[in-house]
Amino acid sequence: MKELIEFIAKALVDNPDAIAISEEVAADGTILVKLAAAQSDMGRIIGKQGRTAKAMRTLLNAKATRESKRAVLQILE
Repeated sequence: MKELIEFIAKALVDNPDAIAISEEVAADGTILVKLAAAQSDMGRIIGKQGRTAKAMRTLLNAKATRESKRAVLQILE
């Protein structure tokens, strides 16, 4: 899951070295993927009206569903 979000995020931003991604597993088995980027790249990560962020969440949920898991993407500022 982490690799998918990392690949997408690095392709979107001007400064791919500033991308930081962590993955945690909650008590109920939910996978929490946290994404942090440079402040100047946050607009590209979120997109107009949040469309890019929503698309990344949709792809993450599709991958998690294929693996019979639940995943949540959290974008940190």
